[in-house]
Amino acid sequence: MKNNSMDMCHGPVFKKIMIYTLPIIATGILQLLFNAADLIVVGRYCGSITIAAVSATGPLINLITNLFLGLSVGCGVTVAHALGSHDDNVVHKTVHTAIPIAVICGIILTFVGIFGADYFLRLMGTPENVHSLSATYIKIYFLGITATIVYNFGASILRAAGDTKGPLIFLSAAGLINIALNIFFVAVFNMSVAGVALATAISQTVSAVLIILSLMKRTDACKLILKNFSIQMRQLFKMLRIGIPAGIQSSLFSLSNVIIQSSVNSFGDIVMSGSGAAANIEGFVWIAINAYSQTAINFVGQNVGAKKYDRVRKILWICILCVSVTGIVLGCTAYLFARPLLGIYITDSTEAIGYGIIRMTFICLTYFLCGLMDVTTGAIRGMGSSLTPMIISIAGICGIRILWIYTIFRMPQYHSLESLFISYPISWIITFAIQLTVFMIIYTKQARRAKQSAKAVLAQV
Repeated sequence: MKNNSMDMCHGPVFKKIMIYTLPIIATGILQLLFNAADLIVVGRYCGSITIAAVSATGPLINLITNLFLGLSVGCGVTVAHALGSHDDNVVHKTVHTAIPIAVICGIILTFVGIFGADYFLRLMGTPENVHSLSATYIKIYFLGITATIVYNFGASILRAAGDTKGPLIFLSAAGLINIALNIFFVAVFNMSVAGVALATAISQTVSAVLIILSLMKRTDACKLILKNFSIQMRQLFKMLRIGIPAGIQSSLFSLSNVIIQSSVNSFGDIVMSGSGAAANIEGFVWIAINAYSQTAINFVGQNVGAKKYDRVRKILWICILCVSVTGIVLGCTAYLFARPLLGIYITDSTEAIGYGIIRMTFICLTYFLCGLMDVTTGAIRGMGSSLTPMIISIAGICGIRILWIYTIFRMPQYHSLESLFISYPISWIITFAIQLTVFMIIYTKQARRAKQSAKAVLAQV
């Protein structure tokens, strides 16, 4: 079977980055279509209150799941390093450690999501007229969370090997199933948010099954053999060393977004509907720019494994250029067409659309700054350092946003949506500047050590 792998350590960097990244962007867009289909279907058949109910769950779901999804980042970096250094034994052990860990994480998350939904939603200050619908969505959604975790671990393995087309194909199939089931459950059986949650859980299971079958059919070191499942502590430790900081960072990002969502909730359900629809549109911009972060992780990871530090710095700057252009073009386009795009989601409230435009003004137009930050963070993680970018990101993103909300935003003269949303670009630009400085420091140290090792080997010859 053709493995669709890519040699990231040789050949033209820009061309390979584009070939590698475009399928990731398309895959991410399909993932977002899961939630977008949920919002569009319930918005058209059940009204804007159901949009508020579904959109209010996003930050909470991310908060609960991101810690475990961060482990998939550790899995990908571990595989990339081993592939770069041509250590097939480590690749094999990592693959057969990762999938059982994904299943265990999924089972834990299922219980957390189902039994903690009501408590977390009340903690967020979710309005009573939205609470029960949001709780229903979360509980059913988490029935399929194990499949989501398995898919993400499997996708991280394929991407580390250079295969970004496989995950795209699998999510294409799952996405079509999700949209069809959304309409079927809601329009035919009048299941409202329960129907869209069930459709999402089923489609996630399909994508997980397809990615497992793909790994089983490979012919290289990434081939999955079910009887060889074994949690290898050395590989698990490396995955945890890189993945836990990444997961903590993502979870704390989500915590800051939960706090912001709670602030949005304080303005009422109409504002929640507009902000939720706008956030979903912004997600399509974010998924495109975040794809370059995943590219940076794996390209840098393989080249670090191969000790090709001359390519590492080139990879970062090309990714920074690409993410800037992508973020500016897509962000401005989304903003220019904000009203008709929001109208796809919201059909019964021009006021809600107006609130959505306010959010998009501050976030869409500056989203490329988030891309700069994500790419630099990804490059640092690809070099094997995960704790440092976590600390910087927590201080730069979570710290600034939370401080802003509990100081500036609480002042009566600044208690507005505009004041709330401007905290995003401020936190992005500050964090990027610090991350870039740290990257250069780590890069210089690692490149110097690699050069010294090469000289020592030559001296012995």
